[in-house]
Amino acid sequence: MRSVETTGKTIEEAVLSAVAQLGVPRDRLEIEIVEEPEKGILGIFGRKNAVVQASKRRTQAEMAEHFLEGLFKNMQIAVDIDIRDRGDLLSIELSGNNMGLVIGYRGETLDAIQYLVSLVANSGEDRYKKVIIDTEGYRKKREETLKRLSRRLAHRVEKTKKRVVLEPMNPYERRVIHSTLQYKSHISTYSEGEEPYRRVVIDLK
Repeated sequence: MRSVETTGKTIEEAVLSAVAQLGVPRDRLEIEIVEEPEKGILGIFGRKNAVVQASKRRTQAEMAEHFLEGLFKNMQIAVDIDIRDRGDLLSIELSGNNMGLVIGYRGETLDAIQYLVSLVANSGEDRYKKVIIDTEGYRKKREETLKRLSRRLAHRVEKTKKRVVLEPMNPYERRVIHSTLQYKSHISTYSEGEEPYRRVVIDLK
């Protein structure tokens, strides 16, 4: 991370000099005051300028990448990380030879990694960015599986007149079930239980 030491008659002047040298906005700098300015005799002789140490703050994408690199190094797996910053969204695609380990049972490990990266990327930031992490198209495949499952179970509920309680799911997966069946005229869906064991219930209206 590049840093510079700059001087100025005031702290603000020294900071502005750092902004010019590093070429980034003021809010992307970490500033450390090395020396406070001091007035000399008669305000002139022996005057000391302010000295600041300034370094670039990592962007949210850089913080996410740095965290993931450390995580996968500790897991001792080689993973290629492709991050796309799309305004309010960080879209992260992972690839490698051990993606089953990264995905985990029904995506639980991938969801946990996504949650941790979101915490890291948004720590101390005024602008919140949503983080989506995927690998090998897992999330799209899982979504299609849930849609097929929900339609099949809704048909069972209509036929047997008995409600069906699904396995615990994360909020995103529950939304897939709800949205898939929301236009079924004879079917209602709702969630019950507490996280992380909250489940979708498919029932007759």
